[in-house]
Amino acid sequence: METEGKEKTILKLKLNTDPRWVDIASKNIEDILVDHAYCEQKAASTGISLIVKYPEKTRLVDELTMLVAEEWAHFERVLLELRKRGHELGRPRRDEYVVQLMAHVRKGGARERQLMDQLLVSALIEARSCERFKLLWKHIPDPELSKFYYELMVSEAGHFVSYVDLAKEYCDPKVVEVRLQELLKIEGEIVTNLPVRDDRMH
Repeated sequence: METEGKEKTILKLKLNTDPRWVDIASKNIEDILVDHAYCEQKAASTGISLIVKYPEKTRLVDELTMLVAEEWAHFERVLLELRKRGHELGRPRRDEYVVQLMAHVRKGGARERQLMDQLLVSALIEARSCERFKLLWKHIPDPELSKFYYELMVSEAGHFVSYVDLAKEYCDPKVVEVRLQELLKIEGEIVTNLPVRDDRMH
């Protein structure tokens, strides 16, 4: 499939998800859908917070306004999938993956440097979500959910690109690329050290 090949060339993750994840995740789909819903809500909230923090950056405001709308639409779609299966939203869970990755956003220093880190960390979260959506698309036994995750996989790949492009818009592209490689290595180490869980998207 053409989109699958394109997605492979876009994502730069250093480590693939443990193949055991998709097997256990597909057996606990209620918890995965609940966690996924909150991931989409947090993604929308992140976009809003960046708009509020950097309102003078016109391209950022315009692109993230569209991204927030997409993430909220995804939240609504995940809610629908939960309800169709007789499940409720449930309470949010601590996302240790995101917490650990966000800890590497450098505080202080130039405002643009902090923006770069925030954008690149957001990009990596989108990339990891895209990779896991791809696994669910290819392996989950529910045909309806498989189609659903294929559509979201394509969207998340686009979000990864948008975040990296925005970082290069407001910071030296060479500096951005160096920092992206540093964060990719860190992201791989975080994934390596986290347990494989059947109730988490990340």
